[in-house]
Amino acid sequence: MVSRTVTDTTETSPRALAEADIADAADDACDRDLVGRRPFGGIESHRPVAAGQVAVAGRAGYYVRRRVTTAEGPGGHVQSLVFPSTVGTEAPVLVRYVFDAGDDGPPLADMDRITKGIRPVGDADTGGGGGSGIGPTR
Repeated sequence: MVSRTVTDTTETSPRALAEADIADAADDACDRDLVGRRPFGGIESHRPVAAGQVAVAGRAGYYVRRRVTTAEGPGGHVQSLVFPSTVGTEAPVLVRYVFDAGDDGPPLADMDRITKGIRPVGDADTGGGGGSGIGPTR
């Protein structure tokens, strides 16, 4: 899973951004690695599995999920999720999921569970983030 803010476009629609990203997400995950090798023999096809609106951290987001078939191996499931940030300029946040489609891969329902677990910064359920329990002792 990879997440980042989307700052290289003026587009702000979660749907438009997720739909524009999904092919790149599939290519990045399953076609070529960073040095140009094709660890799965390349992508043979990818087909839509699901798409729609979803609430993320109290914001209206959109996701697009595809099943990717590769020349070698079981292929995978790739999802692009976009929602507005809850802080600052509310720049869109892009989250990419990549799951192995083989028997050992996680169930697709885990993508939905992860999405439901995304919380806004400062939410009481986040536990305060890394290092929140570190402090001076008396």
